[in-house]
Amino acid sequence: MRDIKVRLGKRTYCIKIGSSILSKTGKYILRLSIGQNAIIITNSKIKRLYGSILEKSLAKSGISYSLFTVPDSESSKSYTVMDDLIGKIAMADKGKKPFIIAFGGGVIGDLAGFVAAVYRRGVPLVQIPTTLVAQVDSAIGGKVAIDLPVAKNLMGAFYQPKIVIADTSLLKTLPAREIKCGLSEIIKYSIISSRGFFGFLSKKITSLKRMRGKEVKYVIRKCCSIKAGVVNADEKDTKGIRMILNYGHTIGHAIEAASGYKGSYNHGEAVAIGMLAAASISRKINMISEKEVGEIRKLLSRAGLPAKARRFKSSKIFESLSHDKKFTQGINRFVLPVRIGKVRVVKNIPKDIIMDAIKEITA
Repeated sequence: MRDIKVRLGKRTYCIKIGSSILSKTGKYILRLSIGQNAIIITNSKIKRLYGSILEKSLAKSGISYSLFTVPDSESSKSYTVMDDLIGKIAMADKGKKPFIIAFGGGVIGDLAGFVAAVYRRGVPLVQIPTTLVAQVDSAIGGKVAIDLPVAKNLMGAFYQPKIVIADTSLLKTLPAREIKCGLSEIIKYSIISSRGFFGFLSKKITSLKRMRGKEVKYVIRKCCSIKAGVVNADEKDTKGIRMILNYGHTIGHAIEAASGYKGSYNHGEAVAIGMLAAASISRKINMISEKEVGEIRKLLSRAGLPAKARRFKSSKIFESLSHDKKFTQGINRFVLPVRIGKVRVVKNIPKDIIMDAIKEITA
């Protein structure tokens, strides 16, 4: 299968997508000439399931490695975990030329990517995403970060990987909830870019929920292509183009922050609710039809995603919004659907409209 390229001049890199390609990791890395001392950051579950495949591939290519695990939860994206991890890496790194392998889902990718960005003022990064959401979204584009108690991803950087290796066979062990999390991001891509893709997902959502059929690779490739195109055009989010990728994330991140990152709603679930809230705001200002809002709601429901954040007070979610990075100098910014396949960044939404939309998702 042809690679997808994120084209950023001298920092251009490939996204490799295929089944059972984890075993080729060592060969791929040797071609990059980034060093022969790998630092693998993962969690205990991924280590148990697939660690030996990665380790054998590296050893076969003459690449030494040290492996460190962190807890499998959003709580790992914290300053405390990062500080502890960097200390351990420094002890294992004497006299070596290291590069970091982020081997896991979005949490691992964000944490390991941020460590790569700041350790030794930056060491090469390899992303090996193991979840659906990471393969279609978070491992691509160079946004890496950790969370602060007041809001998600407040301490971060733009730091591109040298390669992304998306082995679709790793998805077969994902629990149903993680698959739904990925489907949330996939549906987001269709809403922001393609009515045709939205229609395809509507037809194939049942088989995609089971991670069966050739549609899985097609969908992953489609999302990677969409994101690569957006990142190519606006790598560091300075032109207002890349912001469309945040559809559903503004209120979604506020829901996660309001929960204290305790997992009441995972990232995909929170984004799904956030997409509905954003669609509601769009409807209230007469940007989108009720019919299309209904289509969005129906597809998210068929994917098994929630429509409500029932465990939180609307005021708590609204409070978390004030710390969103997209809100500056008192001006709020939301990515709102104009129609399925097209979104727009809208500023200065009246607070009462935002509150009404939040009340709808918490009622």
